[in-house]
Amino acid sequence: MYELKYNDDGLIPVIATDAVSGEVLMQAYMNEEAFNKTIESGEAWYWSRSRKKLWHKGEESGHFQKVVSVYSDCDNDCLLLKVEQIGGVACHTGARSCFFNEVKKFGDEPGGLAVLRVLDDTIKTRAAHPQEGSYTNYLLDKGTEKICKKVGEEATEAVIAAMKGDNNELAGEVADLFYHLFVLMQARGMNYSDVLKVLESRHACGADTPAREAKPKKK
Repeated sequence: MYELKYNDDGLIPVIATDAVSGEVLMQAYMNEEAFNKTIESGEAWYWSRSRKKLWHKGEESGHFQKVVSVYSDCDNDCLLLKVEQIGGVACHTGARSCFFNEVKKFGDEPGGLAVLRVLDDTIKTRAAHPQEGSYTNYLLDKGTEKICKKVGEEATEAVIAAMKGDNNELAGEVADLFYHLFVLMQARGMNYSDVLKVLESRHACGADTPAREAKPKKK
């Protein structure tokens, strides 16, 4: 059914990424049985080359990977899994991602979307496990009306920074606005991926302004 190209050892390399942020989490291998189990179960299965056995990701740690989608590359000799990483940890070291050893940097790295996942996880953790003195818990305890007022204040401060022509200040104010919007989404039981889906649907049909309705283009 799936014409994948396994290597001489009967294995195919697999890269697992966060389905929302695109963050690369880990690289492993599958044999045909592991691939079939992944497709059938919706959870990631791999082949452990060191233990010479099938490996259900998370079977010991509890950090399972719920598979959102599976892609093969243009030659069908490599797989990409987009997953929901349960517990937020993909690496056996306890790190979020296996890729944390810096080899060489050729310049400053641009900010990545992965930080949005970190922000979202932090706010969710505060909601589930309140901490004394936490500003996030203070806002959540005050409720939606208070949070909405703060969103309005931060939006105004961002406008003022832009009018002043101070981009460093603007970046800071927009970051504050992002934070308060994430707290608002938490208070409303939303996930930031819900917003990303709306943006994706608009982009897919050519929308380039917030006011334009996301409707399919007429043929």
